[in-house]
Amino acid sequence: MIAPVKIHKRSIGVTFESSGTASIRLWAPQAKAVVLLRGADKAVEPLQQQPYGFWELSTNTLQEGDTYQFQLDQKTIVSDPASLDQPEGVHGPSRVRNIEKFPWTDATWVNPALAEYIFYEIHTGTFSTVGTFQGIEEKLPYLRELGITAIEIMPVAQFPGDRNWGYDGVFPFAVQSSYGGAEGLQKLVDACHAQGIAVVLDVVYNHFGPEGNYLPSIGQYFTDKYKTPWGDAVNFDDAGSDAVRSYFIENVLMWFRDFHIDALRMDAVHAIRDFSPKHILREIREHVDELMTQTGRKHYLIVELDLNDTRFIDPLDRQGYGMHAQWVDEFHHALRVTTGQPTTGYYSDFKGITHLAKAYRDAYVYDGMYSEHRRRSFGVKTDGHPSDRFVVFSQNHDQVGNRMLGERTSSLVSFEMLKVLAASTLLSPFVPLLFMGEEYAETNPFLYFVSHGEKELIDAVREGRKAEFAAFHNEGEAPDPQAAETFQQSKLEWSRVQEPRHKTMFAFYQTLIAIRKSSIALRSTNRSQLAVAAQEETRTLRLDRWCEQEHALCLFNFSTAPQSVPLESDVPWNCVLNSADTRWGGPGTLPPAGGNVILQPESFILYLR
Repeated sequence: MIAPVKIHKRSIGVTFESSGTASIRLWAPQAKAVVLLRGADKAVEPLQQQPYGFWELSTNTLQEGDTYQFQLDQKTIVSDPASLDQPEGVHGPSRVRNIEKFPWTDATWVNPALAEYIFYEIHTGTFSTVGTFQGIEEKLPYLRELGITAIEIMPVAQFPGDRNWGYDGVFPFAVQSSYGGAEGLQKLVDACHAQGIAVVLDVVYNHFGPEGNYLPSIGQYFTDKYKTPWGDAVNFDDAGSDAVRSYFIENVLMWFRDFHIDALRMDAVHAIRDFSPKHILREIREHVDELMTQTGRKHYLIVELDLNDTRFIDPLDRQGYGMHAQWVDEFHHALRVTTGQPTTGYYSDFKGITHLAKAYRDAYVYDGMYSEHRRRSFGVKTDGHPSDRFVVFSQNHDQVGNRMLGERTSSLVSFEMLKVLAASTLLSPFVPLLFMGEEYAETNPFLYFVSHGEKELIDAVREGRKAEFAAFHNEGEAPDPQAAETFQQSKLEWSRVQEPRHKTMFAFYQTLIAIRKSSIALRSTNRSQLAVAAQEETRTLRLDRWCEQEHALCLFNFSTAPQSVPLESDVPWNCVLNSADTRWGGPGTLPPAGGNVILQPESFILYLR
């Protein structure tokens, strides 16, 4: 059994003792000899072999800012798998960083309850003109004015070049140098906490990118027992997996402990293959619990999951994996089909407004039903799980960027329907997520982009995108992922916020968020205090939510014609928001008829009593 993971400090890579001595620890189980190559002149120092394939060295010659690599068996030269800094990119040497020295000012920060999170997903490179953590920091007053309580940053682990979504990372411990590196991320987190905003970081533990991945030459980080869409699976249960599991547990603890990250969003955990008696996610949760006990800080683990399997979010004492929450794509799919979007691909499984109503009630649409798309029964019931276990959205980086032309929702539906989509998410019983620019109806696309350095890989990515969208070539060619223009087109155009329609949409989102925060009924996570009824023929939906003495009622009209909806008159209702009001750029409110509310096309009305 390898040594247990230290909770209070990293035990792999380069760390410093209080005396200033550098401690180096590398797992290279196949190597017969390992030496440290220090600096540009590659001064040599041998590491000492330890049990279970580890190699260690204590030295006073390695200082912060020095570059270094390892040489295995006098031939293979590799960078540190636990490198904190790759200043020359994924093919260059590692650089020593002492991340424990950062002067934090957030001692009084308290991570809010997940139910209070209003997520705002950000891609660092396209969020601002400069495309750095500093660019995000400069917009924090804007996000606070909007009402955002948590930003979610797409992956920042070092990837090839300086343009990438982040899911091609190959150094999980190194913060992308073109974004501002480790210190830039620490400064951003500190500034967010000063503004009352939590920070969620997207991490990828199911695969590594195709360029700059030298791990197979170092140790058994992958297994051919299982396959993923990206190749061999990460080795969580095969020979050598103890060290691999510790590697990822150390990564989780580092983000929480040394970067003060509040929550991790773990990408596509359904692609993690682990048949160990204790699943890696459960083991991660146990270590995070121990960290929280030691530090007194609160952290959350959130998963992207395509299995409709509550084992992932079941608590540890119910033999679950203990994840605090999960993304729910099915809410998005049902909502998009309800707005009239084509029922192609996985959307073919969704029946529009009836499935949207089910998503409001049950979180999962498919909870044991037969799926035509999958050609099998799928999912389980979510009974007993409060609504803050589920994160929902009307768009995100995947749902926008995986379209051939990267169209945002603002390019696919009307201005009026955009407001309905906003309310559908923000007035739901679940934890809402916005995708950057959504709040002012940004029209620039969010495209798929990369900046690989290997010609064969660039050609393969280009051909792969063309093949993926072969059926859509009557709409034009898929943009070149490698082209700098593709990346530039995907940047937010912040000047739009001051244009009348976009300014109106921002104020509308701001108002919706404020209402959600102030209403006890809309903040409630009790899924039993909810009723929903859908009318297929009129494409209207009634959503009732209540808590204590407050009752919230939202009437939605997803159709393109006015619709009459009954409203009980025994107790007076207070209309707090009507998306059709001229104040919100709408056509104006229609008078009641025969005691019924008349909803304008593609609109909603929110009542409280």
